[in-house]
Amino acid sequence: MITHEQAVQFLRRNPALSASVLEKEAGLPASTLLKAVAGDRVLNVKHLGALFPVLIRYGYQNQPKARVISVVNHKGGVGKTTTTLNLGRALSRMNYRVLLIDMDSQGNLSQALGVDEPEKQVKHALLDNEPLPILNIGERYDLSPSDLELAYADLELVQVVGGVNQLRNAISPLRSEYDYILIDCPPALNIFTNSALVASQSCLVTLQPEVSALKGINSLIDRITQVRDRINHELTVEGIVLTMVDRRLKLHRDMIEYVHTNLSNFRIFKTEIRLNVSLKESQVAQRDVFTYAKESHGAQDYLKLAHEFTQPAPQLLTA
Repeated sequence: MITHEQAVQFLRRNPALSASVLEKEAGLPASTLLKAVAGDRVLNVKHLGALFPVLIRYGYQNQPKARVISVVNHKGGVGKTTTTLNLGRALSRMNYRVLLIDMDSQGNLSQALGVDEPEKQVKHALLDNEPLPILNIGERYDLSPSDLELAYADLELVQVVGGVNQLRNAISPLRSEYDYILIDCPPALNIFTNSALVASQSCLVTLQPEVSALKGINSLIDRITQVRDRINHELTVEGIVLTMVDRRLKLHRDMIEYVHTNLSNFRIFKTEIRLNVSLKESQVAQRDVFTYAKESHGAQDYLKLAHEFTQPAPQLLTA
């Protein structure tokens, strides 16, 4: 059998499927699935029983696999860790099972969640073929941590046969346990970023509307393209999310217009993450923004982004 959440998630992941065709084959009333995907109704046991064999024919698996997404930009300070942390928490609050993976040797994601100097960390999975360590942070919200030890593993990982595939191999047995796996990438186009891209189905680019942040975007897109063409043929660009936005500034308004004009071949999320002090303060307090200040602009923006993120979208564009 399939649950309401699993059915809706499958439909959202496959927007090309015709809801009317599925309804006809399952004998469901018109618009039942459209309303379910929009969150306007819950599929009952009778609906799910009729729908289950139909979805199986269209590729549904009894053990659905998580969508693995790298949060990436090789410039530091553009909101990668903040987005991984709080988008992940927002998704878990929407009843999705979420795993965060810290692939940055600075360990900022782990520290922001109160995990310092973890005994077992991502490094051990990459170099010693151990399972990824999983720490439960909250309900439906887990972390695979890292710290500075990861910084000393890059040369060794480069020399390991198939080293760039190690993260993908470590994630593989976990994909049936989660709905989303978000990988926080380092601010560099190094072996750790490459490993994350190889392990992912898509990548989410965080972009601050500043000239300095935009300068390296072409290099990033080129790297994504290289990984897709040479190693991971299913890799796509999930979209671009604008972070630390202050629309009072003419510079930000101009840069946002530039992004929409010149990067229009990629999905640019309508939700913008506003500059908000609670986002910084929450990380100092080692909490997600929802726990720290649930009424803040930061919490509002990431919850809105999570809803947009999970809705059917135009077909994902490759780099």
